Amino acid sequence: MSDAAHIEDLQIRLAHLEHSLQQISDEVVRQQQQIEALTQRGHHLLERLAALQGEGDGDAATRIEVPPHY
Repeated sequence: MSDAAHIEDLQIRLAHLEHSLQQISDEVVRQQQQIEALTQRGHHLLERLAALQGEGDGDAATRIEVPPHY
C-alpha cells in the first residue's frame, strides 16, 4: 500500500469516527433532555401527591390512606 493510499484510508476512517462521535453526542444530548423532563415531571408529581395527602380533611373518597402494612 502506497503512502497516499494509506493516508486516504486513514482520512476515511477518521471521517467515519467523527460521524459516529457526532451521532453519539446527539444521542447523549437527547437523553439528557429526556432525563431533565422526567425529573421535572417527577418533582411535579411529588408536589401533587404531597398536596393530595395534605387534604386530609376531605371526604373518604378523595383522601389517600396509607395501607396497613406500611
